[in-house]
Amino acid sequence: MDYVMEFKQLVAQYCDVAAEDMTDEMRFREDLGFTSLGFMSFLGEVEDTFDVELDQEKAEQVRTIGDAIEMIRELTEE
Repeated sequence: MDYVMEFKQLVAQYCDVAAEDMTDEMRFREDLGFTSLGFMSFLGEVEDTFDVELDQEKAEQVRTIGDAIEMIRELTEE
């Protein structure tokens, strides 16, 4: 499984949208219903799942699934 689908399946655990129905344009708070606390918990799980360390400032700028996927791609290529 590629990391994009793995990421979307992780997102799906926190919202009512199926991984296969997610688009890169979907926004975490507005479209997927994430709360601030839920989003922070989610980011911790992203770190564990993908074995990356997220920069808090950059992570707070993430608004869409596409933004998050791009950030993970950059971190896993380092």
